[in-house]
Amino acid sequence: MNDTLALHSGSFIRIRQEGRTEEVVRRLMEAIDLGLFAEGQQLPSETELATQFGVATVTLREALAHLRQQGAIETRRGRNGGSFVRYAEEQPAAALLKRLQELSTLELRDLSDEHTAISGMAARLAAKRAAPEHHQQLAHYIQALSKASSRRERRRADARFHIEVAVASQSVRLTHAEIRLQAELGELLWLPQALTPDIIRSEHEAIHEAIVSGDSNLAGALAEAHVSRGIKKLINLKLELVSKQGE
Repeated sequence: MNDTLALHSGSFIRIRQEGRTEEVVRRLMEAIDLGLFAEGQQLPSETELATQFGVATVTLREALAHLRQQGAIETRRGRNGGSFVRYAEEQPAAALLKRLQELSTLELRDLSDEHTAISGMAARLAAKRAAPEHHQQLAHYIQALSKASSRRERRRADARFHIEVAVASQSVRLTHAEIRLQAELGELLWLPQALTPDIIRSEHEAIHEAIVSGDSNLAGALAEAHVSRGIKKLINLKLELVSKQGE
């Protein structure tokens, strides 16, 4: 994990409303699912996590207990003990559709506006600032998407590509915002009904090529169109669900 991403993996899980155990559980699961906490990795100490979330230690412990019950983490005793990530369970499609239905069309449009602005600016700056190692990382996640065989693997490779574009922009705030948006929307974008892996991969390749060539205007325009199309599909899917409910 590079410095910019490492610096803000903690910021990604910060929550605004204190005392919400369920929210802490959800954010930790999102961090694990994005690969910010890899399988087998030790989580930060309870004190550090509680500080990052802005919650009391007792709330954090309740959240960790839920994660242990779900089998997502395990706690080891002893000098090298702590909480370790076991696996990231894929959310059922039905649960994701329920989440989508709970979002209003206005909220989705607002998220589209925000994500388009963040991703577009990140791509523009990445085209100006990215180093060869950033180009390699972006190519790595395009390749990972090509090899992915499950929804979870595709969603993770897709999210990490976008986060790496923000990292390549060398903007801490843009990276922070991209991580938050991927956690909020990324899983929904890979609902089976909205799934178009070949198109997404080809769009990632085009963004990558524009960044490598240093064409900031093209990189930004491609990223904006890519994000906008993805959320437009979600809006159309939501409208289809609403229409079926009314039949």
